[in-house]
Amino acid sequence: MEWKIFLTIIISMVFVNNFILSKFLGLCPFLGVSRQIKPAMSMGMAVIFVMTLSGAITWLLYRFILIPLNITYLRTITFILVIAAFVQFVEMVIQKKSPLLYRTLGIYLPLITTNCAVLGVTVLNIDTFFVQGKPVGFSFLLALTQSFFAGAGFTLALLLMSGIRERLQLNDTPRYFQGVAIAFIIASLMSLAFMGFNGFRF
Repeated sequence: MEWKIFLTIIISMVFVNNFILSKFLGLCPFLGVSRQIKPAMSMGMAVIFVMTLSGAITWLLYRFILIPLNITYLRTITFILVIAAFVQFVEMVIQKKSPLLYRTLGIYLPLITTNCAVLGVTVLNIDTFFVQGKPVGFSFLLALTQSFFAGAGFTLALLLMSGIRERLQLNDTPRYFQGVAIAFIIASLMSLAFMGFNGFRF
C-alpha cells in the first residue's frame, strides 16, 4: 500500500501538480534561465538540492521544535530562513567551483531564496503530512519524496522550455513575438499539455 502512496506523490509532483506548469510558482527563474539547456540544467539541480534539504530540515524543525514549543505560527519565517541558508551555501559552492556558470545564472541564483515554489513545497509537506499537529505514517519519507520530485518536476519544465527556446533561435520568429512574448506562449501551451496528466488514477 505504501508504494502506491509514494508513486502517487512522484507522478503528482512531476506531472499532475508540476509547480511551474500547474501551480504557476517559480516563473521568474523558469523564464529567465530557460534560454539554454546547460544553465537550465544547473538551475534545476540547484533547486532540487535546495528543495530536498529544505523539505527535510523544515519537517524536522516543525516536528521537534515548533510543535513542542507551541510556536507553529513562526512556521513561514522559519522556513524562509532555512531556504535562504541553503541558497547561500549553493551560491558559494557554484561561485567557487564554476565562476562561468555563476555569471551565467546571474541574479536568478540568489532568487531561489524568494522562489515561491521552494517555500510552497515546504508548506505543502506540513499541510499534507501532519494531521492535528501529529505526523502521519512515514511522514518524513513522504515529505522527502515530495520535496525531491517537486524539484525534479521543476527541472523537467526548465529543460523542456530551454530545449524549445534553443530551437526557436534557429527559426524566423516574428519581431512582435520575440523574447518574453513567445516564452509566455510556449509556457501556456506546455501548461495545457500537462493538464492531460490530470487523468492519472490509482
